[in-house]
Parts: sequence; structure tokens; C-alpha cells
Amino acid sequence: MKKLVVDSWTEKKLRKGVQLLDGKDFSDLPFDNQLAELVSKRGDLLGTAYLSPQQKGIGWLISRQRQVLDESYFEDIFQKARAKRQSLEQSERTTAYRLFNQDGDDFGGLTVDRYGDFALFSWYNAFVFSQKEMIIKAFRTVFPDLVGAYEKVRFRGQSYDSAHLYGQEAPPVFSILENGVSYQVFLNDGLMTGIFLDQRPVRQELINGLATGKRVLNLFSYTAAFSVAAAMGGAAETTSVDLAKRSLELSKAHFEANHLRTENHRFVVMDVFSYFKYARRHEQQFELIIIDPPSFARNKKQTFSVQKDYHKLIQEALTLLSPQGTLIASTNASNMTVEQFRKEIEKGFAAQKHHYSKLQQLPSDFAVNKHDERSNYLKVFTIKVK
Repeated sequence: MKKLVVDSWTEKKLRKGVQLLDGKDFSDLPFDNQLAELVSKRGDLLGTAYLSPQQKGIGWLISRQRQVLDESYFEDIFQKARAKRQSLEQSERTTAYRLFNQDGDDFGGLTVDRYGDFALFSWYNAFVFSQKEMIIKAFRTVFPDLVGAYEKVRFRGQSYDSAHLYGQEAPPVFSILENGVSYQVFLNDGLMTGIFLDQRPVRQELINGLATGKRVLNLFSYTAAFSVAAAMGGAAETTSVDLAKRSLELSKAHFEANHLRTENHRFVVMDVFSYFKYARRHEQQFELIIIDPPSFARNKKQTFSVQKDYHKLIQEALTLLSPQGTLIASTNASNMTVEQFRKEIEKGFAAQKHHYSKLQQLPSDFAVNKHDERSNYLKVFTIKVK
């Protein structure tokens, strides 16, 4: 195993508990896609890491000791991960949740989700992908009750992004339960599945009364999972807005799965900023507006970045919000801290009076590394506007 000497700044971060290795921490990397021992300038062993570039970082620390990757190593981390999630495993109301979550379960670059009786593996870099056979074998030992599995390849260089891995094949579309609500999902159709599992607590709030009797606007709605939860929670009406034409069919499928009539629930295929103009012309108002954009998006007219442009969404949404209304402002940008996100929101509010009633981050099955704020990437503010 090769050795890699790290500088004092990187050593300090690793000793603090950070597992993600940043490219800026290393002036030169003579190798990648393999294990390495990390040592300090004094020669002290800091642990075992693997080096493999991905969307964030260039590798992960996986142990504070010398570590060999074998089947027993992966069995151990999967057993610990399963033990953390026993309450969800025993639930009859929720059948889809995260089984393994990167550095929150002490092995970055890999996530595994459960959708009913099927597992979904996501590989985030080439090194983890190269260990696939061993990882799957260990997983099947710890989770023999899951009947089949699929994979998503979330790094460049492979000729596909989604495939069946082992066992039974799932139907093209099937239902899972979350907090007693049915959602239609698909496992082998690109990188999406029809629902973002990390937003489960927010949907629970909508079911539990946050949306009761309200007119709800769901922006960047994807398959309108927030809208379905709001409808199940007694919303008077919902409007779901997304630019993707396919979102219309997928959104209606969620409503149909819960036997919800759609007379008071509208689905709009339109750019969100164009919709703001349309809604103002038609004097539409909403008591609850949900804003959950992608971190970065581009269409023919413009580009959008959460870090630079989120305040514009707040400004526009306020023109459609009824007096004493509520905004749910959400982002999954891991490179943005909670405070940075709050500042971007404040820029949008300007002089408008408001107060923050709740901050939600990742649910417990999305285990996080408490020593690295980037690990707890989801930030959802519920804001009452006066």
C-alpha cells in the first residue's frame, strides 16, 4: 500500500473527524483509484484512505488504522448500518429509506437505498465501483431478505448510468410506502427514482397539518411528492410546477396511487420564473409555497445556481404568498452551509417581516458525519411571513 504524506492543515481536519479528502489539500497526487496510508509530516499514521476523484473531493478516509478491504470489512460496516435502522426496518408504514449513507456509515463514495424488497446501490467514484463484486457479496450476506438490486453510476467514465445488479427484477413502476402514503417509483430508468427519500420528514410535516386547508404551490415539483403529501394532509388545493414534460405523468401517478381526485390539484409544465409571471397575471395567491430547486440548472433562457440565485426565488415567491403565509425553502447543496443558505434567503426577503419556525436536515437513516457539516447536506427552513 502506498503512503501519502499530508500537510498540517489536512492532518488537523482528519484528526477532527473529517473523512472527505479535498483536492486543494494535495499539491500533487501521483496515483489514484487505490488505497493509501495517510501519514503526517512527522511520520505518524493517520489512517487508511482511498484516492478516487468524484463530484466532491478526491477520496475518503475509511479507517484510523491500517485497513485491508475484504468481504469481512464490508460485512461489518453493513451490519452496523442495519442495526442503526431497526425502527424503520420494523415499520409497516415506511418501506423506502436509506440503508447505507457514505461517511455517515464510515465509507464514503457509496450509498444504498431500500425500495420495498429491492436495494439500490449508488457508486460515486471509480474506486468504489471497482470493489463492486466484493461489496455486493457482503451486502447479500447481511441483507439476505432483499430479493434483488439495482445500481446507479454517479461518476463519469462508464457506458451506462442505471442497471439491474442481481436477483429478481422489479416491475418497471411499483409502489412503496412512506409514512403510510403510497408513491410510485422506478429503479432502472436513468439516475432518478421518482422520489427523494431524504425529504421524508418534510412530507410528514405536510401530512401532519402544515398544509391543512391551504392553497399550496410546489415549485420544481419533479413528481409532485410534496403535493401528494399536502393533499393527504388536507390541502384545499395544490399547484405543481416543473419544466420537465415527463413530470406531468409521474405526478399524476402518485395521486392515483393514493386514490386522490385531481380536480383541485393542478400540474403545470413550465419554467418556474415564467410561471411567476403567469401567476401574477392571473392574480393567483397561495398560503404555502415550497421551493426546492436543483443546486444548478440550465435551460434555453438562463442558468440557475442556488448559491447565487436562490434569493430571486424568494423575491418572486413573496409576490404570490398570501398574508401570514408560509414558505418552505430547501436546498441539497453540500457546498453551502446552513448560515450561507440563510443569508441567501435573507437577501430575498429584504425588508419583508418573517421568522424561522423550523430547520430540518437529513433524517436519521441518512446518517451523517457529525464532524463535517458537508455530510448533513440538506437544509430546509420553514418560514412564517408576516
